[in-house]
Amino acid sequence: MTTSMLHVPPPQGLLRPLAMPERLLLGPGPSNVPPRILAAGGRQLLGHMHPEVLQVMDEIKAGIQYAFQTQNRLTLAVSGTGHCAMEAALLNLLEHGDTALVAINGIWGQRAADIARRLGANVHELLKSPGEYFTPWDIEEVSASAGQRARAGPRRGHLPLCFMQGLARHKPSVLFITHGESSTGVLQPLERLGELCHRHGCLLLVDAVASLGGAPIFMDQQEIDVLYSGSQKVLNAPPGSAPISFSERAREKMLKRKTKPPSFYLDMGWLANYWGCDGEPRRYHHTAPINSFFSLREGLAMLVELGLESSWERHRANCTQLCQGLHNLGLELFVKEEKARLPTITTVRVPEGYNWKEITAFLMDNHAIEIAGGLGPSVGKVLRIGLMGCNSTSGNVDRVLRALQDALGCCRRSRL
Repeated sequence: MTTSMLHVPPPQGLLRPLAMPERLLLGPGPSNVPPRILAAGGRQLLGHMHPEVLQVMDEIKAGIQYAFQTQNRLTLAVSGTGHCAMEAALLNLLEHGDTALVAINGIWGQRAADIARRLGANVHELLKSPGEYFTPWDIEEVSASAGQRARAGPRRGHLPLCFMQGLARHKPSVLFITHGESSTGVLQPLERLGELCHRHGCLLLVDAVASLGGAPIFMDQQEIDVLYSGSQKVLNAPPGSAPISFSERAREKMLKRKTKPPSFYLDMGWLANYWGCDGEPRRYHHTAPINSFFSLREGLAMLVELGLESSWERHRANCTQLCQGLHNLGLELFVKEEKARLPTITTVRVPEGYNWKEITAFLMDNHAIEIAGGLGPSVGKVLRIGLMGCNSTSGNVDRVLRALQDALGCCRRSRL
């Protein structure tokens, strides 16, 4: 008998059938995937250069142009999550020594600043406290919030005349800002920012992972140069493909690079060709996540069928119902100004005397509902409730409010 040369035995867990629970995902994402999109993702594979797959890619591109409200020819989906699209945007726009201005009022600005520094950019930060948003004045001239003063640590009673300046002083090549800050629940107004950036010779880069389809955004009209999102929020597709689009200004900047982008996988020159954006015959770049593309295509198709304006109104109405219900429970909303509340993800302060982990665990264990605690600067401060895409319904609002009422009555209060 031949002696086995295997020293690692078969994992017993893999010899059992896969079993997953059914849960209502009302956290900050991912959201539940409707049957139509699940069916699309379960279709048999085709080759990544087959004409049928290229046709699906063309339909995705058209769907992204509709969702973004843009006619940009350099529009595609990155093979990765929304975080991958953030990296793709920054590493294609920035070279070593470039100056970037990053507006930070939550975790995504923090992440963007980190990535930009890794790329060798000179990064300047504009800071707002979690729950607040930026005005055009903050962006152009001075941002001197209490949070910045605390960070700078000036002497009591003394403030510098110009604590932190924006576009006018730093003259960045790129401004990064988050439209839907999922860690704090803030919806950032974008009016005038594109025009302001262009007046100062700067490109406007916007993160819309948590807001696309749930709040109005007009890429061309608002003069946004780079916009990206994700598949797993309002589009209700599994994570793994990320819409992104570049204006002609942004495309020209990339064409004038002195060095190649540091990532081959995310090089927009190669990706533009694979997606048919450059007018040249398509060449192999990477093996795309074909079934993720099938799912994304269906998610965009469902958005097109519903219509952007109807989707925006549905998210607005259900967010309003949720906020009123939270108020009726005696809970305090984290974002004070109604106009600054993100319709897709609502943040509510953790009630005094409660442990947020116990509340989220109670909802998961007793109601099969996921909500989340804070992230980054909001950790320990808030609960986050997501209503995105097919999950944004009046019935789901009632369901999560009943579950929260139950949790507030049953969860033990902290003795700390």
